[in-house]
Amino acid sequence: MKKYIFIFLLFPLLIFSQKISKEESEVKKFQKELNEEYLNPKETPLRGDNFKNFKAHPFFPISSKYRMTAKFAKTKNAEPFELPTSSGKTKSYREYGKATFDLDGKSYTLTLYQSLDLIKQKKYKNYLFLPFRDATNQKETYGGGKYMDLTIPKGNTIVLDFNKSYQPYCAYNAYDYNCPIVPEENKLPIEIRAGVMYEDIYHH
Repeated sequence: MKKYIFIFLLFPLLIFSQKISKEESEVKKFQKELNEEYLNPKETPLRGDNFKNFKAHPFFPISSKYRMTAKFAKTKNAEPFELPTSSGKTKSYREYGKATFDLDGKSYTLTLYQSLDLIKQKKYKNYLFLPFRDATNQKETYGGGKYMDLTIPKGNTIVLDFNKSYQPYCAYNAYDYNCPIVPEENKLPIEIRAGVMYEDIYHH
């Protein structure tokens, strides 16, 4: 009998450890693919010595604290609007919905957007764009904020995994790219110590 009780107690632990490792392996896959993209001369935003000297991105330690299930509310009758970019031009977006999550006992809301250019492509029709700023910007991360790529959720929740957040191309090459500027409503007053870190060696 004792043996069965032990197995019964162990079983939830096994499920839990598998769940963590699956999520962690997804983040590691994201990290690997991002490094490969920046090392590939056909895909990288890096130019000249920046490309030559690049080995890999620095990342915050993977943390389950920064992976959460947020409440999702779709925005009704959202009108298209022009989102300013780093080059002074604009790009067409519409607000798709809002994600509300808890972190360290406090609640925060971020707005998710849909690119009106990208949804014309079949590959990106379910793609959502989450630009945000937080208190790590200009310290461990890019001053202009970070991005996350998401897909349209099926229900009224959405998983936000900040371990998969990254800097825009402009952080590495401001001359060839124009990146959407993070709207005021998506500025978080807290540190999100997750995802790609940043050391500004690109604008000296």
